[in-house]
Amino acid sequence: MKTKLTIEKTMKYHILTLGCQMNMSDTERTKPVIEQMGYEWTDDENEASLVGILACSVRQRAIDKVYSRIHKWNKRKNKENLLTFVTGCILPSDKDRFLKLFDIVFPMSELQELPEMIKQYGIVTPLSLKSGQNDEPIYQNTRIKELKEKASELKLNEHMSDFWHINPHYESDFEAFVPIQNGCDKFCTFCAVPYTRGREVSRPSKEILEEVQNLIDKEYKTITLLGQNVNSYGLDKKGEEISFPELLRQIGEMGKKSGKEFWVYFTSPHPRDMTDEVIEVIATYPNLGKQIHLPIQSGDDKVLIRMNRKHSVEKYREIEKTIRRLIPQATLFTDIIVGFTGETDVQFESTRVIMEEFRYNMAYIAQYSQRPGAVSSRWVDDVPKQVKKERYHTLTQDLMKTSLEHNNKMVGRTFRVLVRGKERKGDNLSGLTEGKINVRIYASDDLLIGKIVDVKIKSATEFSVAGEPVKKVELQSA
Repeated sequence: MKTKLTIEKTMKYHILTLGCQMNMSDTERTKPVIEQMGYEWTDDENEASLVGILACSVRQRAIDKVYSRIHKWNKRKNKENLLTFVTGCILPSDKDRFLKLFDIVFPMSELQELPEMIKQYGIVTPLSLKSGQNDEPIYQNTRIKELKEKASELKLNEHMSDFWHINPHYESDFEAFVPIQNGCDKFCTFCAVPYTRGREVSRPSKEILEEVQNLIDKEYKTITLLGQNVNSYGLDKKGEEISFPELLRQIGEMGKKSGKEFWVYFTSPHPRDMTDEVIEVIATYPNLGKQIHLPIQSGDDKVLIRMNRKHSVEKYREIEKTIRRLIPQATLFTDIIVGFTGETDVQFESTRVIMEEFRYNMAYIAQYSQRPGAVSSRWVDDVPKQVKKERYHTLTQDLMKTSLEHNNKMVGRTFRVLVRGKERKGDNLSGLTEGKINVRIYASDDLLIGKIVDVKIKSATEFSVAGEPVKKVELQSA
């Protein structure tokens, strides 16, 4: 039951963002669409009359959060007017359930239609109120079935160009995410991304370069190019679009011409498409960040075949050697899954061997879990949870040893560090080196936030270092 709402104050909205950096970037483009209708953002979802979620079906934990939150919101509907929506990375099986729970379900490619969807629900938007159009009910259940049927028929990537044309509201004044493609063509057997975001679609390079130039002009310090497989950029438009190395080269030239200090990163590349040319371009331009996140997932070739990764350990080894040769100062990050279907003790030991060989600065280790829609969800999950947990802890211990060795080598040296904000506890600041190593900064001056400063490292732990700003730092008011 819906109660009639008397409008006496600004209508507000709230979005819960789950999952990866892609969803964070999508949120930055969702906000301006909603705000154009006159809504204002609130950090308190209980104040909002419009609430939404950018979901992530790739991770079960994220989907569990979706169900928990919509259950809470639907209870609110018994006492107040509330409109709910969900978008993001959503599997068909999850979408079918969401259609029964949320008022509006749509793919991100249809974001520009959200205002019309809201209006079709009979919502009086803040802008219409300002125009005196306040005769309509705030909420009514007209056309709900029709809208949900439409949502179920929407294609994932059909209108991505419309989405990319939306000017984002960046969450930060000095760090930005720039989407360069959407979707994935790799079809790894453990992954649901192709079924949540569709096939690979590359954003026009002209638009990417314009957005990057705008960020450079606005003095942004880090820019991250986003895609499911960034280094396959342009392959879906052969002959019509530039390659990923060329995109990086043009961005490098823009940075060189600007004379400004900033770092450009990208995530995530796939070993299959990582060429020497990409590494050579990164080595050439100072503004291309010397940190590479290259997921390997497993150190055993048979497991990689079952994962449909389309690369071998030897292929990965060749890439790693090229990185070490051309960019010796670069940090190397990776992703690893332990306990994948059929993984034996011997195969897990192979992963431990490559961890020792490649000596990562950081590895994001995950215990395998089945996701509906992914090919491996049809296979027996035959590695016991306790074994997965043990392998996770063993690999984490291996990583901690290697990471500590890397970080200890930083002690006594001075590094350029982007100051990102205050630590959660205490008065110290926190930041990241160009290689994305976490730094505790023994300083408390807020004027340093958003700046790249020299920090002399005094101590190290497994996953971070700590140090003091070099005294010659000159603070400038914004």
